[in-house]
Amino acid sequence: MQDFLEAIKNDASGDDLANMPLPESYRAAFVLREETDMFEGLDSWDKDPRSSLHVDQVPIPELAPDEVYVAVMASSINFNTVWTSIFEPLPTFGFLERLGRESVWGKRHDLPHHILGSDGSGVVIRVGSAVRNWKPGDHVVLHCNYVDDQDPSSHNDSMKGANQRIWGFETNFGGLADLTLAKANQLMPKPSHLSWEEAAVNALCAATSYRMLVSNNAARMKMGDTVLIWGATGGLGGYATQLVLNGGGRRSGSCRRPTRQSCFIAWGAKP
Repeated sequence: MQDFLEAIKNDASGDDLANMPLPESYRAAFVLREETDMFEGLDSWDKDPRSSLHVDQVPIPELAPDEVYVAVMASSINFNTVWTSIFEPLPTFGFLERLGRESVWGKRHDLPHHILGSDGSGVVIRVGSAVRNWKPGDHVVLHCNYVDDQDPSSHNDSMKGANQRIWGFETNFGGLADLTLAKANQLMPKPSHLSWEEAAVNALCAATSYRMLVSNNAARMKMGDTVLIWGATGGLGGYATQLVLNGGGRRSGSCRRPTRQSCFIAWGAKP
């Protein structure tokens, strides 16, 4: 993947990227099925992800018709990354086994290793035969909502789909890698004014906060509403605070550490 990275840094065209040969493997961060009991008997706080996470070469999976390969330029860590790495509340390999039973393409995910990571930004380098709206060379942000478009229950609200999943947590081939495999409908254009790192850290937490506060599928917050934000300076809470602030709501929140309290007040909350 180093050749792709250099080509992207040198502003290679989409055609150039599409014509570059894919390597047989790529570097990724993953956990191993055979090590799921390594923390048995330990308290959660004593489980060290540095013991369970591996960084090594893994084979490139086959590309399905509705999927893309993205050369990852930046990714981020979420709570589900930690859960995967300490095998809590249960090992994520059970999710991969369930996905593997659903279809031939799902079977690719049921592996002895799980590549984690549910956020990312990067450059499309290949598209599947059914992909219409994206092409090699596109700069994109990936969101984690892995939707089954064959399930009618997901058509109005994708989170209600029986097979809705979180990419990189309940699927394999996540974003903490030099390359990722994702459904084409997970892609969004990368904002040009953001760096790769700035673009990579927003989708999971921002989208979740937006759905719960603003969208028609949850609270439908309106100007003047009073909103209590529990954990107001964490990932979800930080975005929720800003959504309430910009939406004209009255903010009320909780956070434990004095340094975080000052951050919350700086965003517009009253002490």
